[in-house]
Amino acid sequence: MNWEHLLALPATLLFVVAAALLLLALTAAAGGRRHWRDRRHLRASLALVLTLAWLVLALGSFTLGWSLRGYRKLVAEVPVVAVDARILSPQRWALTLTWPDGSSRVVEVAGDAFRVEAIVLKWKLPALLAGAPPVYRLDRIDGRYDDARQEQEAPRTVIDFAPSGGFDLLTLRKELPGWLPEVDAVFGSGAFLPLVDRGHYEVSMMRTGALVARPDDATAQRMQELLR
Repeated sequence: MNWEHLLALPATLLFVVAAALLLLALTAAAGGRRHWRDRRHLRASLALVLTLAWLVLALGSFTLGWSLRGYRKLVAEVPVVAVDARILSPQRWALTLTWPDGSSRVVEVAGDAFRVEAIVLKWKLPALLAGAPPVYRLDRIDGRYDDARQEQEAPRTVIDFAPSGGFDLLTLRKELPGWLPEVDAVFGSGAFLPLVDRGHYEVSMMRTGALVARPDDATAQRMQELLR
């Protein structure tokens, strides 16, 4: 296990902090019990207050870490997902999505192009000055029609990549804005490209939060042929 890479993930780091705070809370609780048994009630009361404070901080760190599931640090242009397209019927496609960790998923979309969107979270001051990097997660992928009328009337296909349970950092910020005043949510602009049979595309994200979709050389050649 690559612990350096693991600890670089924001959610994991917050889980580690939550575990450390929980340990401090248990230690304070044990001390308070000992003071109460020895009839040192003032010290026992102070230990109880300290225990509650550690528990609140541990809960806050765990909640923030849980809401950051699926987000990754954005320190340079990084790969988001690779897309391999296979045509099923006119304007109907099977897309094999492959993530940088090697996991994959097959989805079906309708249209002439695919569009991918991601959520980027940037930090306000003072977190920005402290060097906190932006984080991102893939939000959705859908089919896009070239014709605007079809876009309005034809069947739409949208695949959502929100975390299970529908709870993440963005939801937490919307529902409890006072808890996370340092977070500035930015929706990165979606990227889209025409679909061709046996096409291969690489989607990456720049540090600015902009998504970039690029076809490989063979796919770019077939796309050029469609425009002729």
